[in-house]
Amino acid sequence: MKQILIVDQLFDGEAFHQNMAVTVESGCVTSVDSAEALTDVEPNQITRLTGTLTPGFVDVQVNGGGGALFNADPSVECIETIGRAHARYGTTGFLPTLITDDVSVMAQAADAVAQAISQNKAGVLGVHFEGPHLSVPKKGVHPKQFIRQISEEELAIFSRQDLGIKVVTLAPENVSTEVIKTLVNAGVHVCLGHSNADYETVVAALDAGATGFTHLFNAMSALGSREPGMVGAALENQQAWCGLIVDGHHVHSAAAKIAINAKPRGKVMLVTDAMPPVGMSEDASFELFGTQVVRQGDRLNAPSGELAGCVLDMVGAVNNTVSMLGMGHDEAIRMGSLYPAQFLGIDQKNSHIAPIGYIQAGYKADFVLLDQNNQVSQTFINGRVVFAN
Repeated sequence: MKQILIVDQLFDGEAFHQNMAVTVESGCVTSVDSAEALTDVEPNQITRLTGTLTPGFVDVQVNGGGGALFNADPSVECIETIGRAHARYGTTGFLPTLITDDVSVMAQAADAVAQAISQNKAGVLGVHFEGPHLSVPKKGVHPKQFIRQISEEELAIFSRQDLGIKVVTLAPENVSTEVIKTLVNAGVHVCLGHSNADYETVVAALDAGATGFTHLFNAMSALGSREPGMVGAALENQQAWCGLIVDGHHVHSAAAKIAINAKPRGKVMLVTDAMPPVGMSEDASFELFGTQVVRQGDRLNAPSGELAGCVLDMVGAVNNTVSMLGMGHDEAIRMGSLYPAQFLGIDQKNSHIAPIGYIQAGYKADFVLLDQNNQVSQTFINGRVVFAN
């Protein structure tokens, strides 16, 4: 059925336009025109929207939301709960993220993602395995008892072809360049993180096919004048993408600005690293591998003091990028929508699925309607409203 959305303002991924009409059929955009140019349209096909319509947000690192944690319940139902929670904040595409755990839990998570994709669950693009092949000195809240060398069993999970888009975060000092090449050949987007690797080791991993860095600055060897570390290699490389947590806790605003200025435009993307309290009450806390994680305002801490993920959501990350980093709203939206889609390789019309990141003919009808305060009024996935405030 044809649906025409007439909106006060449209951000199509490139520029803002006023009084626009977006036509949607079968979950995809078929045309974008001035509303004044509409002719011979049935009134029941038209929906008028007040606010700014933008491309939907894409989050490549989502551990939990709505009270659910993927590690604690690696099931389709958990993925659905997480997706509903984040849709409230404009996320239309996400990767359920499993942090370091037993291989049996990894297998369950892979099965759940495969089922969610086969059942066309809203917003599920694939899976992100953050670990378990990490560095103990930079483990953060990842459980030490599960950090280990990569095995054939794990390689088989990472090589599955029914998981959609696959991202694996690893520490390159603990995974050989040969294995990185094997993962890349199996269709995995290899990210580097939770690592104490030196500069040379990181560069070798990039040469082997790694293309991203997980939550830049956090849990990785720092930039020094004589030892550039992982941060230095990430900022130097012109091709690799960097995820950035803009919550005011994980990264100082000055460091975030330095990274954005150092990287080519489009190579820094927003991530939430979200945990179960997203979408829950202010006092929501949760257990992570038997340890109570406490929420204090918009900050999550383990009893030992480490930051334990985020209560950040994508519209919050976009708005923080404007207010804390001084970025234009258009570029902040791209950092939350287009650039992660480019990292995942689903921003072009020749991708194997309907592309995302723009509101243009041929693109998936994944939108966010923002009100005058740049908060989410409605979220559309495949042209259907999945959240309305």
